[in-house]
This record gives sequence, structure tokens and C-alpha cells, in this order.
Amino acid sequence: MESENYWLAAWNNFGVFSGRARRMEYWLFRLEITLISLLIGVPFALLSETTPRSEIVPNSSSLLGILILVTVGILSIILTIVDLGVTVRRLHDTGKSGWWILIRLVPYIGGLVLFIFMVMDSEAGENQYGPNPKGNGLRKQIDEYLHG
Repeated sequence: MESENYWLAAWNNFGVFSGRARRMEYWLFRLEITLISLLIGVPFALLSETTPRSEIVPNSSSLLGILILVTVGILSIILTIVDLGVTVRRLHDTGKSGWWILIRLVPYIGGLVLFIFMVMDSEAGENQYGPNPKGNGLRKQIDEYLHG
């Protein structure tokens, strides 16, 4: 996969929980979430400083507040589905079951364990979740050449 395609790889696999995802796909998606959060969060923070609270917090007459909540809610659902998919595929790439994602629920330690799994290298070759997304790779080609 060309490097440009990694920016869209997680989005192109929306709702896909099978197969494998390279570190590049996972971490670029993390970067995208951070940028999206900043693009939404900063204007919202500025809006909340300049707009009376009654117009931001939805009530029966606050169309702006309802629009903001609906938009953020829909975006959150979409991002959660993509995040779950890319994280499960990344776990598969390291040879772990996608159920390891539930380690997030363990306070303090869960996030650290999941982070370690996300930075681990791919499991070499094909595993039970599919072929290595790195393909043969230069290292494997050199090993095959040297060792026959």
C-alpha cells in the first residue's frame, strides 16, 4: 500500500473487524482523530466563550445547541466504529484476538497494555487473521535469498 493510502485505510475499512492493520494505518488514524478533535473542539470552545450558555446547552428553543449535539453525536458514533475496527485489526496484526480491546476497561493498566500492543511489530508471515499487510517485505526477501 502506498503511503498516501494509509491516511484513508481506516476509513475505507469502516465497520471491518477482520483482517490485519499495520502500525502506520493505526497511528495515522490516531493522528486524524486528534486533528478532527482539535478542528471541532477549538471552535466549540471559542463559541462557548462568546455565546451565552442558554444558546449552547440545548433546551426547547435552542436550535444551535441541538444542532451541535446531533452533529457531535453522529461524528462520535462514526469515529467509534472506525476506531474499534482499526484497533481490532491492529491487534490481529500482532497475533492477538480482537477481544483484547476490552483491556481498555481496566483502569490505569488497560490503556498501557493496549498501547504496548499497538506499538508492537506485525506478526511475521500469515497468521490466523490473514496475510501480513506488509507483504513479503525487504527483510523477508533478503532472508530468503541468504538462506535459500
